Amino acid sequence: MAHQIEQMAYVGQTPWHGLGNQLSQNQPLEVWAKQAGMDWRIESSNVSYMALNERGQSIIMPFEEQRVLYRSDTHAPLSVVSQRYQEVQPMEILEFYRDLTEQSGFELETAGVLKGGKKFWALARTGQSTALKGKDVSNGYILLATACDGTLATTAQFTNIRVVCNNTLAIALRDQRSSTGVVKVPHSTRFDSDKVKQQLGISVRTWDEHMYEMKQLTQRKVTQTEAAAYFDAVFNNTSLSNIEQEDNIIQFYRNVASQAKQTANKTEPNGRAMTKVMEMFNGQGRGAELASAKDTAYGLLCSITEFVDHERRAMSTDHRLDSAWFGAGAALKQRGLEQALRLAA
Repeated sequence: MAHQIEQMAYVGQTPWHGLGNQLSQNQPLEVWAKQAGMDWRIESSNVSYMALNERGQSIIMPFEEQRVLYRSDTHAPLSVVSQRYQEVQPMEILEFYRDLTEQSGFELETAGVLKGGKKFWALARTGQSTALKGKDVSNGYILLATACDGTLATTAQFTNIRVVCNNTLAIALRDQRSSTGVVKVPHSTRFDSDKVKQQLGISVRTWDEHMYEMKQLTQRKVTQTEAAAYFDAVFNNTSLSNIEQEDNIIQFYRNVASQAKQTANKTEPNGRAMTKVMEMFNGQGRGAELASAKDTAYGLLCSITEFVDHERRAMSTDHRLDSAWFGAGAALKQRGLEQALRLAA
């Protein structure tokens, strides 16, 4: 299958997904739009269909309840939506960052298009940065993304990227996961950039709280039994209670043994995945030997995020990116965060 990334642009070092056109710093948004493949508009047309009249002649009939969205540059179709659907233009995603970059010290780092224009995003660094023990640095980012194929509301997401391995983690705080760190605007309502930034301002202030929780994870030492139970809980949605941990480590290796024998019909058999993350946790992962990660709950979480961002099977790199930020990979990282916080509670 051909890559479905039309184009992508970035500044600085090559991003973790390894894709895109490199730009020099402080480029205007218009240059970003061109280099990131976002210099086009979403146009729409009413849906029509062809039928035969009583004389056998072909006639075109309107279907007024829906519209076709298509690209202005290539006229390629994107999706069929209702008349109430509020599309967000590619340039609106970049314009969201104009005052943030010009007045608030934010810096665009990467932007691009997925699935032929059905999904597009921009990622900007907020300037916030924290070093955990062992000089394990994490930087704060805001990801703004939208889709016109029904798979994603327009979403502004506060994100943590660990420098040593470029792992991405959506920020969510304990007991506030449903609302903190993310603002979602459904396509049934108009995207109001100023309103979203106002809501997101509350989320930006959660950085210190988030990093406090990450520091708690670095201080929570874990055994091999707890590590096996953790990975079992993340991949198989099992319990992490102390009573079950001894059983879980036995079950973990049973799962690895049994699933290794299965045919590779699934995208990622859990046995193989669990073996891989355990190896990464035990020293093979990027930054696994740092004091913050070695034998800690934070190391468990980093193994999950690195696996999703860099190792998890995918049809292509752009499919992995889509999954890691918006799909099954993002959900796996969220489960990893929740289970790690439970360990440290």
